[in-house]
Amino acid sequence: MACIERASPALNQILLKLYSAEKPVEIDHHLYEFGSAEYHILCQACEPRVAYLSISTPPLCPGNLTSNKLSSYTIEMIKRLCPGVVEIAEARREGYQLTLRLNLTKIPRGNDYVKVIKEISTVHSVILSSQLKEILWNFNSDDAIKGMHKPIKLAYNPREPFFVIRQPPRIITVFPIRFAEKSDVIISTAFFQELVDVGSSDRYAKAPPCSWSAIPPPELIGEAFEDLSTNGGFVSFDISAHHVDGKRLDKTVWNLLNFNAYVRFHVKTTKGFIQRRMRKRLENLVEVLHHTESEHDNEQITRHYGCSCTKRLSVKSSKYNILKQRWGNLGRKLKRIHFRVKIRGFGRFRQRWLRLPKFSSSRGYTKLD
Repeated sequence: MACIERASPALNQILLKLYSAEKPVEIDHHLYEFGSAEYHILCQACEPRVAYLSISTPPLCPGNLTSNKLSSYTIEMIKRLCPGVVEIAEARREGYQLTLRLNLTKIPRGNDYVKVIKEISTVHSVILSSQLKEILWNFNSDDAIKGMHKPIKLAYNPREPFFVIRQPPRIITVFPIRFAEKSDVIISTAFFQELVDVGSSDRYAKAPPCSWSAIPPPELIGEAFEDLSTNGGFVSFDISAHHVDGKRLDKTVWNLLNFNAYVRFHVKTTKGFIQRRMRKRLENLVEVLHHTESEHDNEQITRHYGCSCTKRLSVKSSKYNILKQRWGNLGRKLKRIHFRVKIRGFGRFRQRWLRLPKFSSSRGYTKLD
């Protein structure tokens, strides 16, 4: 599988269950995976410890449809996968390019069986890598035949093709970038600009030079319009001889096959990081607003309580002052009823007829005639 991991997760899980089964298990399972790859796993009761794995994958170069068979170099790379455990069946299943015979009894016991099964699950990535290696092999040769410099369209995923242009003494790989959302285009553009800046530094002088352009590069002149219609621009890498020398060839091939997957992984993780930061920032702002509202409410309650107490006290004091004033005026009027000329018997008259009546709250009011 042409993604960040070489081993197919689904195929690895099925083979682990088949190997770890205590009783013989019959399996006739079809599996479809990223990159238009198709697997067929067959295990019969007559051969419980033998499994047949058939693989069908489109060619990495869509223009090379002369033969559906794998090349001899690819077959040789598959034979080196797990010697003794993996054998190429003579009669391949109809509709598939390759059928492998897996002898489960020869898989070592202990923890080593996990590594062996994981290595078997990388068969699709081995096929893709071998096909790209054949394209990059001997690119320094002087056989500049006609059409040698024409771009070669490669696609392990029909929606994500890329181009390889052989121009000795270098190879140019161009990746058209497409995204469905505008936010992904913005993040990827920033990532490509940073990639170009970092790649041009002295620290990464041995890495292939990288360039990004919003328009198609001159090497793709004459290609189909649907292949050049992008919204994320074009990323180019210049691969020289030392990048495909010895063990570096396998690493270079794998990085080229996974570049689109890595870009999409970076965009997805960046969006997740931005969303987490925005969510955290929103939570902090909401917390500050709640804290401010609680303080404002407490202040309003305190003010309202103080105002109500003040109002009650002011009402009581005003009523008391009014009553006091009224009784004071009445008392002054009564004091004025004193004559300067003393008349005998007037004292008894005043005590009897000018005395204020005393009202008792228990007896109530008395009606005067």
